[in-house]
Amino acid sequence: MFLAEDPPKGTVDSLVKGLAPDWGPFGQVGTTARTVIQAIMAAVILVLLGRALIGIVHLRVGNSQHDTVQVKQGQKELAGSLVAAFIVASIGTLFTIVYGMGI
Repeated sequence: MFLAEDPPKGTVDSLVKGLAPDWGPFGQVGTTARTVIQAIMAAVILVLLGRALIGIVHLRVGNSQHDTVQVKQGQKELAGSLVAAFIVASIGTLFTIVYGMGI
């Protein structure tokens, strides 16, 4: 039970600001390295979402031209890009979980 003078330990800001944990594998890197990692992850996600858009274009063109090869290529590109974007977006959480299991 929280009393009026007991502030909550975690805040929403600590959950949404990228590589938030300052302990474990992220405690050893400085703020500059954390910023560089966040910028690289953001760039990779943008590239993957661009590839997903290209996959959507392949799907649309393939469907309009009744070209099954292009439709299959679009499906593979779209699925691969979205799965990779999800993995890259959740890599901070995955590292934290793996590090916690190793302790």
